[in-house]
This record gives sequence, C-alpha cells and structure tokens, in this order.
Amino acid sequence: MSFSIAVAGKGGSGKTSVTSLIIRYLINNNLKPILAIDADPNANLGDSLGLDIKQTVGSIIASFNDEKIAIPPGTTKESYLEYKLSEAIVESPGLDLLTMGRGEGAACYCYPNSLLRKFADTLADNYAYVVMDNEAGMEHLSRRTTQNIDLLLIIADHSVKGVRAVARIRDLVSELKLVVKKQAVIINRVPGKLAPLIITELARLNIEPAAIIPEDEQIYQCDLELKPLLGLPDSSKAVQVVADLMDGFLNNKILIKGVIK
Repeated sequence: MSFSIAVAGKGGSGKTSVTSLIIRYLINNNLKPILAIDADPNANLGDSLGLDIKQTVGSIIASFNDEKIAIPPGTTKESYLEYKLSEAIVESPGLDLLTMGRGEGAACYCYPNSLLRKFADTLADNYAYVVMDNEAGMEHLSRRTTQNIDLLLIIADHSVKGVRAVARIRDLVSELKLVVKKQAVIINRVPGKLAPLIITELARLNIEPAAIIPEDEQIYQCDLELKPLLGLPDSSKAVQVVADLMDGFLNNKILIKGVIK
C-alpha cells in the first residue's frame, strides 16, 4: 500500500517547487520507489526533477480515437490503452514520473479518463510513495481527481489572495467529502516574517500554517539555470523546512501544528 501525497494551491504559489522538495526528501531518506504525477496541464515538474518528458497522458488520450482502429487482433481497447499509457511513464532509479499534460480538447474521452483513474490506482501499488503536483486552482478537486490521499498540502504564497485560496480549497475538500486523511497549509516564499495583514487573514479564516518556507535564492538560481531541485544542498533554507515538515508527518519526530482534522 503506497502513501499518497498531493500538493494543491493557486497558480504561482510554488506548488511544483514544494513537490520537488518533498520528492528530494523521500529520495535522500531512501523512501523509494516513488511515483511522481504531474497533474498540471502546464507541466513543468519534469524540469524540476531533471527528467525528460517525451509523451504525456493527455497526448495519448487525445490521439486514442484515431489510433484505436489499429488495435492488434485479439487485444481489447482497454489493454491497448493501458499499454499506450505505460509509454508516458519516465523511469529513473527510484523515481518514475507520469505527466498528465494538456486537457482533453473538444472530443469526449469519458471512457479513457475512467480507465486512466484505474491505471493510476494500479500503478500506485508498485510504489512506496505517490506524490502528485496538482493543477492551479480547484478544478482537480471538483472533478474528484484528488482523493484517497494520505496527506494533502495546500500551498499559499505570501499574499492575502493566496491565503483565501487555501481557505476555499480547504472548504471544498470538506464540501465534496473527499477521502483525505490529513491536510495542512504551507505559506511559501515568505520574505522574512509574515506580514501583519497575512497574520490577520490567517486568524480570520482559522488557518494555522504547518510550515513557513522562506524565500530561497538557491531555488531561484536552479529555476533560472534549469537545474533540477533534487540537487539542492542541505543548506538550502527551503530544503530544511520541508525536511522538518516531512519528518514530522512520516516519522513523528515533532508535533505537527496546523493539521486540519
């Protein structure tokens, strides 16, 4: 049984960076194998992990109606699509990546999407950890694609809008009755201390962050030079905060605050 971690939040909050730092933590603590899922149509998790993406699930599903006429004799369309979907997995030692890619387009792909959820569930059985970087906003939640999650981390940038987006995601999880065992809030890219307006808004919305990640020049430099975040040194401030947070959740080394029951 795999342990599933999902990362959500509004656009620009740094979800992909946090997802990459979580994966870095798992790799460095030998908590493998890991399946990373990039569920953002604007896919860039592969760049952050240093993995080269050649195909996405979106492109395979989009071409499925054209390709199914060439299904080999004796092969069901379900098994053929599963085979095609497996081609979207990028493999590396201890870490594999599945990239969802762009949306469905105008055609109806209800059957392939249903099969995709089944495919992802089947994949998860082969990994110790599944880490999903979700698209911006709440669309993935309203479609119920983020559920049966052990840990949901909701990311806000250092803004009132970011904090309000966190509250909406928290409330939607409750409203849809999604199966999420634990969820917690992270305030990302904080320049020094939290601004008084942010503190006031957090209190008004009854949100206590589980972690505050400071601005990190080393992450900015990696992004600028297109270097994978997996290579960040232990001295990185963001690396240290995420490591402490994951220690608390996975190893019970510290008392975690900010967990939403």
